[in-house]
Amino acid sequence: MKKLFSIMAVAAMVFVGTLNANAAAAQTMPTSSQDLVTAATVSFIQDEPAPAAEPDKGFHQELKERFVEGGPGFMGIVLLCLILGLAIAIERIIFLNLSTTNTQKLAQDVEDALNSGGIEAAKEVCRNTKGPVASIYYQGLDRAHEGIDIAEKAVVAYGGVQMGQLEKNVSWISLFIALAPMLGFMGTVIGMIIAFDKIQAAGDMNPSLVAGGIKVALLTTVFGLIVAIILQIFYNYIIAKIDSIVNSMEDASITLIDMLFDYKTKNKI
Repeated sequence: MKKLFSIMAVAAMVFVGTLNANAAAAQTMPTSSQDLVTAATVSFIQDEPAPAAEPDKGFHQELKERFVEGGPGFMGIVLLCLILGLAIAIERIIFLNLSTTNTQKLAQDVEDALNSGGIEAAKEVCRNTKGPVASIYYQGLDRAHEGIDIAEKAVVAYGGVQMGQLEKNVSWISLFIALAPMLGFMGTVIGMIIAFDKIQAAGDMNPSLVAGGIKVALLTTVFGLIVAIILQIFYNYIIAKIDSIVNSMEDASITLIDMLFDYKTKNKI
């Protein structure tokens, strides 16, 4: 009998515990089909592994995507300015580097040849040396027999010719520097006009209606400024290189006239 009462007591306790558990579960269960769907979705999301994070885009990739978003119209013209400007800048840099010579060594070689073999030997040294300084030396030596004044005038005149060769096509780079941001500003203004036309046609000031157009319009200005900055760096380098060569030419001209004066004085020509 005691065993029977014990079994009945345990069964009653289990039954009561089961009822309490079911009641608690009923309170936490969704009360509608929408809640059921929501709960199932949450459970699925919690069980589903998190998606892998997208790799960070590099600066180059981001720049290409922004360029494509800007549209082929003004972006193509801005890109053309960059290509032409860089082509001219690279050509000028190569030409100026080839035109750079060791002026002091050339002056010493010309002076040694002038003292040992005369004007013809000095002219031969100039023929075998590249660069505007050697060309100026040759012109001065070629007119030395006509007098110091004539030789000096020939050096000055030919120096102006060489300076023109150094500055050839540099003005085109400055044109592209000014043109690129101007084209970007024009693309922005036209894009803003199109955006306001959309607002007028819709009759409602909806930001999402014009946000994309305004963003594309501003991209033209950004890329125009980028092109101008890149070309400006090359332009400043080229101008500094030209100034350096011109200073060398002026110093070399003075040195040549002094050498010719000393040569004529020693040889009493």
